[in-house]
Amino acid sequence: MKYSDLLAQWLAEAGYTHCFFVAGGNIMHLLESCSRHLTTIPVVHEVAAGIAAEYFNQIHPDRKALALVTAGPGLTNIVTAFGGAFLESRELLVIGGQVKVPDLAHGQLRQRGIQEIDGASIVRPISVRSVCLEDVVDHAGFLQLIDQPSGVRKGPVFLEIPLDLQARKLDAAAMNTPVLSGKPTRPQAHLAVEIAQRLKAAERPAILIGGGVDYETALQIREPLSKLGIPVMTTWNGADRIDAAHPLYFGRPNTWGQRYANILMQQADVLAVFGSRLGLQQTGFNWQEFIPSGDVIQVDADAAELSKGHPRVALPICADANSILLDLVSLDCGHHDDWVAFCRTVQAALPLVESCNFTGDGFLSPYVFAEALSRLCGDDDVVIPCSSGSAFTVMMQTFAQKSGQRMITNHGLASMGYGLSGAIGAAFASPGRRTVLVEGDGGFTQNLQELGTAARNNLNLKIFLFDDDGYASIRMTQSNYFGGRYVGCDTNTGLGMPKWPHIFAAYDIPLQHLGPGFESEPEFLSAFQDPGPAAFLVKVDPKQTYFPKILSRITETGGMASNPLHLMSPALDEATAAQVFRYIKV
Repeated sequence: MKYSDLLAQWLAEAGYTHCFFVAGGNIMHLLESCSRHLTTIPVVHEVAAGIAAEYFNQIHPDRKALALVTAGPGLTNIVTAFGGAFLESRELLVIGGQVKVPDLAHGQLRQRGIQEIDGASIVRPISVRSVCLEDVVDHAGFLQLIDQPSGVRKGPVFLEIPLDLQARKLDAAAMNTPVLSGKPTRPQAHLAVEIAQRLKAAERPAILIGGGVDYETALQIREPLSKLGIPVMTTWNGADRIDAAHPLYFGRPNTWGQRYANILMQQADVLAVFGSRLGLQQTGFNWQEFIPSGDVIQVDADAAELSKGHPRVALPICADANSILLDLVSLDCGHHDDWVAFCRTVQAALPLVESCNFTGDGFLSPYVFAEALSRLCGDDDVVIPCSSGSAFTVMMQTFAQKSGQRMITNHGLASMGYGLSGAIGAAFASPGRRTVLVEGDGGFTQNLQELGTAARNNLNLKIFLFDDDGYASIRMTQSNYFGGRYVGCDTNTGLGMPKWPHIFAAYDIPLQHLGPGFESEPEFLSAFQDPGPAAFLVKVDPKQTYFPKILSRITETGGMASNPLHLMSPALDEATAAQVFRYIKV
């Protein structure tokens, strides 16, 4: 049997059902073999293959997708997807072609084989495993290579397979060695008991759920959390773990978070964090004032994150957050009715759409749009709020997620251009559902070639594009810090942007322009409900403001100083501040 046929067979047996790829000579055997065992989906650019596979794996509970790329530029084109999956600790298998083993340069030359580059070395720092095979491995060895290492955070795995190995004929029976599997171990129950005791003794406890808590775990704990009596918040990567209508849900705190969520979390006297590394975007750059009058309990699988020194952690626990959280929800964590009542008061006093923002006449407020879209989306929709820029932050501040919805983003790398490719992967993972993408025009332009993939496969994908003439977040930064010296942020400063009706027409994707009151227009509702791809242009004022936010200022020495999370700008009026800042000095 040809080795590539064996590899494709083993991938299928390991649960891989889909393969996103760009064809190339150095993967010709692998591609032909995968087409016999997997659903193979061509994309236009390799980075889309990696992003689509990542998002597919986030959405589908049972099946898995991989990315297949050729040697040289195929590998270098997908490096951004490696970086995104690595920073978000997400499973991503990339198989790459390589020149024949005798043609490998082994670092002695810059290049020996045609299109040769040392891909395994390039992505090794942003992978959990990166290997170039120089000989075949058997079934057990291959599964060991593609498996996620136990006891560490997930991330990309890269296998580079030379062309001659792909084509080698082998005795299939000899290669199918038995595969041994061990049972995963659960952390000791006393860890959850200690957390429960600290929450019970607290006056103002809160729980923060991150992306390290699996969606399947979240389904199991939703009802028990209602009985736990403790306010629950999520990170952006954990946004779909708890729905906005949950009686104990109190928002998404972040440097660009929801104001009420930031204020409440900062007043907790014990914050139990599950499956979040508590990076600077979560704690704020002023991490010294994160949970200023309380203790942090952090449960994470990465010991380095627990010991990095920011923020201060009173009880670090290196373990699987899912197991401990499943144990915790069955324990007695005390009664905190007064604290929960206060949280509801603050939530009611601080609406998500704040009146402080400026929107010019004839334009649609992005916040009003996001709020309306959250009402329109169904509980079976998959929502992709891109990964960077104003469209992203508006969605994460305003969109109210429903039970059953999935909401996936990648903000660790915060790369522009993630949205469309991620939405394509999500749509393939959930063919019976509607996928809703919201992205800014600047980011969308960086990967718009994948409209061809969406159109060719007739994906049920609804694309909402913030049309604000360029990079809104960069324009705002240049306005805030450099007195409006705009450089390369929009068409007025040299940025080339397309005429959107022409672009969508080229792919036969219908396009509508949305303005105020769009949510009640029959033409829009029909296009939103009908199957297949459709695009909607949200005309956003280029001078639109984006508040609330954590402001930073340039110090006399050229450094940056930031407010703590609870002091978002603009400042609250005195009466409201007195109402919501009961347990913290401002």
